[in-house]
Amino acid sequence: MEPTRTETRQLNGQEIFIRHWGDESLPPLVMLHGFPEYGGAWADLAALLSPHFHCIAPDQRGYGRSSAPEGIEPYAMAHLMADIAALIGDKPVTVVAHDWGASVGYALAMFRPELVARLIILNGVHPVPFQRAMAAGGAQSRASQYINTLRSEGSAVSLGKDNFAGLLKLFSAHMDLSWLTAERLEDYRAEWGRPGRLRAMINWYRASPLQVAAPGKPIRDLPDFPVERLRVKCPHLLVWGRGDTALLPEATEGLEIFAQDLTRVEIADADHWLHHQKPQAVADAVLNWCAQRPLAK
Repeated sequence: MEPTRTETRQLNGQEIFIRHWGDESLPPLVMLHGFPEYGGAWADLAALLSPHFHCIAPDQRGYGRSSAPEGIEPYAMAHLMADIAALIGDKPVTVVAHDWGASVGYALAMFRPELVARLIILNGVHPVPFQRAMAAGGAQSRASQYINTLRSEGSAVSLGKDNFAGLLKLFSAHMDLSWLTAERLEDYRAEWGRPGRLRAMINWYRASPLQVAAPGKPIRDLPDFPVERLRVKCPHLLVWGRGDTALLPEATEGLEIFAQDLTRVEIADADHWLHHQKPQAVADAVLNWCAQRPLAK
């Protein structure tokens, strides 16, 4: 589904490209993509949600047609969060986010709670349960070793070779990519191929303070995590594709401590790319939950 409108806005000192779907008089739904996607990746889900929401999907900083500043520091979470806070403005919205977009969504809900009325996460993780799982040296540590690969010097060059063959292999590891048609793949390659974008996308990983333990070698000196400061106070829906091999269920253990109004929904026969594989099931979960959590007027 093509967007009903696109625009580029100056937000937090960056040029941010934004896609809109649906009637702009409807309640806003801000859609935050992850790695290695872009705002257009929401098209299938937006087609199903736009009769009920004004869907707003930015290319986040470093991705697609948005600014891609050089260096690592511009991709610290404070900057990524500030971009979307500037997009939202001064009225709270519903946020739906996937993968790295979920990290931005959680940051907004924790540190700018006045901007997030409802938080919907699709196969994404709160930083504390995720850090604990990655530090344990077990299954999630093994599944997250790709992060160290991405952080290594020269990874953008190696992943970009042969028309992004390495990135595509990483994208599809042990997961179903039957939804990635030849036409859609060309769209992705066009976005990945914009100057400086692949390095910028990888710099999200390099800027993150999260630590990945070597398998069997747990990290035991993690910092304290203040629950109250890192709490999601708004209603929170977590939609999970059961077959995800990058983010494992243990990465969400204890989430209820940080999100006391939490609803979990599992999508069968889906993995990390559930919003592409099962858009109708995801849309149904979102719409049913939102109907039970109406926005205050």
